[in-house]
Amino acid sequence: MPPEKLPGGPTQDEIMAVSLQKLGLRSTDTVLEIGCGTGKVSVAMAREVKSVIAIDIRPEAITLATKTAKEAGVKNINFSCTEATAFLQSNEVYDCAFLGGTKHLAKILPVLAKKVKRTIVVNAVLLSTVSDAVTVLKDLGLFCEVVQVQVSRSHGIAGSIMFKPIDPVFIIVARGAACS
Repeated sequence: MPPEKLPGGPTQDEIMAVSLQKLGLRSTDTVLEIGCGTGKVSVAMAREVKSVIAIDIRPEAITLATKTAKEAGVKNINFSCTEATAFLQSNEVYDCAFLGGTKHLAKILPVLAKKVKRTIVVNAVLLSTVSDAVTVLKDLGLFCEVVQVQVSRSHGIAGSIMFKPIDPVFIIVARGAACS
């Protein structure tokens, strides 16, 4: 039986909505997801695009993501348990890429810059990850923006409601020719 929860996931719906909007997905797209975790983002993207290639280095993540896709009835996702730098050695080209995992980001982004036609989105929670991604993407001439998203959800307390914050997420956006 696959694990039901992974560290760091699943991506909150509000964060996912902003990330997907920034990707600018099209029905004809082939999208690469690095660090697919629970598969929640993979499934959401697969509903909008031609195909999704979703990778994660953790076997338990691939097991859970595959289960998530099967339960959602989504069949246009190809899951692979592999390390991103090894996976990216192929000649494949993608329309967009979403990075939920940030291991080896400084090595991955320059390779993705050559393999992604339109948009790269990186979700990060650590300021060091934001700094590293922005630096690399600026050097590549692809950096557009960082959007910091802070979501709070209502909870009942003393006959009223309060808002309980969820950790902020930084959404880093890179595009080919220009940011528009």
